[in-house]
Amino acid sequence: MISNNNDNKASSRRGFLQKIGVLSLLPFVDFQLASADENSVSFEKRLKILTCNIRVDLLEDEQKGVGWKDRREACIQIIKSKKADVVSFQEVLRSQFLDLKSSLTGYYAFGFDGPEMDVRQVGYHGIAKNPIFFSKKRFELLNAGGYWLSETPLEAGSISWGSARARNLSWVRLLDKKTNKELRIINLHLDHVKQEARVEQVKMVLKEASQYQNEFVQILTGDFNAAPDSAVINEVLSSGWSDSFDVSAAQGVAGGTTHAFMPHDAERAKRAKKIDYIFTKGPVSAISSTIIKDSYHGVYPSDHYFLEAILEY
Repeated sequence: MISNNNDNKASSRRGFLQKIGVLSLLPFVDFQLASADENSVSFEKRLKILTCNIRVDLLEDEQKGVGWKDRREACIQIIKSKKADVVSFQEVLRSQFLDLKSSLTGYYAFGFDGPEMDVRQVGYHGIAKNPIFFSKKRFELLNAGGYWLSETPLEAGSISWGSARARNLSWVRLLDKKTNKELRIINLHLDHVKQEARVEQVKMVLKEASQYQNEFVQILTGDFNAAPDSAVINEVLSSGWSDSFDVSAAQGVAGGTTHAFMPHDAERAKRAKKIDYIFTKGPVSAISSTIIKDSYHGVYPSDHYFLEAILEY
């Protein structure tokens, strides 16, 4: 076959120009790919943590129209909307645990099953627990456990230091499949009446957690029933933990995390204190932390506002 020489020259020129054009774009393409990869890595290193005191299921609340059956859907929908990696709960009775477990199907739920040794089985006089829910997709469970915040931590329902109720703790050790890092989540609810009990309870928790190496990531969540300037919180901070809310970008006054089902009462809001926390230890830092004041169709999920923190390894 005889080819046309002019056509061949034109074709060669076009090919050369096309190659030059592609080569000139390569640095831009490489930069774009690198940026996307860096953003992806940064995103994978982030964790979204929620701590949610959902208030126990009480007949007296039901009579006021703010019982669990009235708030259940609001609680579940607000939590779902946050798409958290880990959700720590406080004040959970068995019926509430089962509701959460059946609705939050993307999470593995740990921290309820076990002996219920309190002779009082209903309302606030029963034992509310502090389960931890974590993403099935993101995490593999390596180990888990719990103990009672008393001088006899293996005795279910045990009480010490004048605590008004039996208090307990749940913890999970997880493998983050996105980063291949291990971390530990500790979730608790301290006594609501006596300062001495809270201090002794938190000392016990801090001592147990101190057995882990400094470079091991631990996250401590819960309702501490203590203000930021209290002896309880000072114990935590002086033990090398960081408050995710304090170390975030400046946000002014923290504000209270309780509202007693009166979220629009300005006078009460002024008196309210921040008693819910997400603390960190090890090579992890807070990017942001927010007190969640959401409602669902005008219904608030609890007498507490939930707390969210975005952390980064």
